[in-house]
Amino acid sequence: MPRRLTVIGSSVVAVELAQAFARLGSRVTILARHRLFYGEDPAIGDVLTDAFRAEGIEVLEHTQAGHIDYRAGEFVLTIGAGELRADKVLIATGRSPNTQELNLPAANVKVSERGAIVVDERLATSAPDIYAAGDCTTNPQYVYVAAAGGTRAAINMLGGKARLDLSAMPAVTFTDPQVATVGVSEAQARAHGIATDSRLLTLDNVPRSLVNFDTRGFIKLVIENGSRRLIGVQAVAAQAGELIQAAALAIHARMAVEELADQLFPYLTMVEGLKLAAQTFGKDVKQLSCCAG
Repeated sequence: MPRRLTVIGSSVVAVELAQAFARLGSRVTILARHRLFYGEDPAIGDVLTDAFRAEGIEVLEHTQAGHIDYRAGEFVLTIGAGELRADKVLIATGRSPNTQELNLPAANVKVSERGAIVVDERLATSAPDIYAAGDCTTNPQYVYVAAAGGTRAAINMLGGKARLDLSAMPAVTFTDPQVATVGVSEAQARAHGIATDSRLLTLDNVPRSLVNFDTRGFIKLVIENGSRRLIGVQAVAAQAGELIQAAALAIHARMAVEELADQLFPYLTMVEGLKLAAQTFGKDVKQLSCCAG
């Protein structure tokens, strides 16, 4: 009989490990306090939830374990009015910086409510001549952000003026299909008072997805009204991580969506979906011929 695994949480680590264990033969149940990828564009969570359920992973949204007990060789989780039983429980509800023993207040180093060291774009802390980088800070917890931050912190310690620009930071979740984002979502933009427009292109409009017989997912572009500048991209696709860097470069270059639509993209690649998504702001891509410029 397959091992029963319950995953508590819907963080990046939670969903990646949940799918991995399911494919290794476990019967997996995910408990999500809200929904998968809460805080991202709702379409992301919807697609991943459907994909997980299609391969037998049980996703219980808006569900918390009120109590966990271990009886007769199994875990018993109280959820709402019922119980859930499992052989193993994986708790992946996020990470907290391990800064408690550093006595940071004595050095006048400000920390967040979760204990993360507050840094600015120069990696400087609230204390003169003290810099911090990596997962102990308030920056996003990605290895490439930590590496870039460490380099800039070292430069600035020696009198430099290096900055860490996170406005076009790509992020990838290695599920199947993958989730990749860069910039801001519609909700995040509006929370900052930015008027937006957006288009969502389903993958049945992308030739590469059709050839791969895998049209699960979408590519969504968010632009700033007025300037027409691209400010956010969300993608769910089998190769979403391979296309997101092109979107990051477009955002970094402050390209208007029409400029992106006018670029040359190689036919029968997944990244061509960016061009097609950009074209949807002015055209019906279903009416275009192959490789239509």
